[in-house]
Amino acid sequence: MILTEREGPVAIITLDRPHRRNALSLEMMRALIGALDAVHHDREVHAVILAAAGRVFCSGHDLSEMTARTLGDYRELFEVCTELMAKLQSIPQPVIAEVQGIATAAGCQLVATCDLAIASQDAGFATPGVRIGLFCTTPMIALTRAIGRKRALQMLLTGEMVSASQAAEWGLINAAVPAAELRSRTRKLAALIAQASTLTVRTGKQAFYTQIDLDQSKAYAYAKEVMSMNAGASDAQEGISAFLEKRAPCWKGN
Repeated sequence: MILTEREGPVAIITLDRPHRRNALSLEMMRALIGALDAVHHDREVHAVILAAAGRVFCSGHDLSEMTARTLGDYRELFEVCTELMAKLQSIPQPVIAEVQGIATAAGCQLVATCDLAIASQDAGFATPGVRIGLFCTTPMIALTRAIGRKRALQMLLTGEMVSASQAAEWGLINAAVPAAELRSRTRKLAALIAQASTLTVRTGKQAFYTQIDLDQSKAYAYAKEVMSMNAGASDAQEGISAFLEKRAPCWKGN
């Protein structure tokens, strides 16, 4: 259901439910949260790739779990989904979505929530809940923050598929690449991130999500404190010295 592999400092977490189009069942979401928790506490992992088996990245929630249930059941389902999305952004390592097929509804939310995303040129993205009477309200949160109000509402109200090239133009993904290059491109990006100090990356990711919804004056007040603390850290001092001395830095992660 969830596979975790290591390639040096990069962890690859794979959605492995291709027979169900990698639909996010309650069990699968909890397994993914568990995998992310394990990565969170592994100091040897510097970056994470979220991939998927089969032809579909993720089709969203498993609709077979959403018929004739109680209000409490639905609340539990969306609570676990919300926990999953928060976990993706709260772990210290950057998470890169590797999208090889379509990502719809909560699957599109998954892509929008990841820190970075690269997709094959034949991938597609949609929030089609409106067509089955269930508006994509929770996917709307991440989608709106990624691509803005008008574009998000267009996707939410029509349910139409957005191409990978359009998704890249809108900012839902970082790049659309030939399918044959998808694996290498995501690993190249992960390796580039993994070269940096883990302390610096961790500090930067946390600061990014903290400041993003603050007004400008509060964002600056927060950021100057974070940057002041960062400047005094051992890795920052090592990085500055290495730059001035024209040598490669030796990171310690503190």
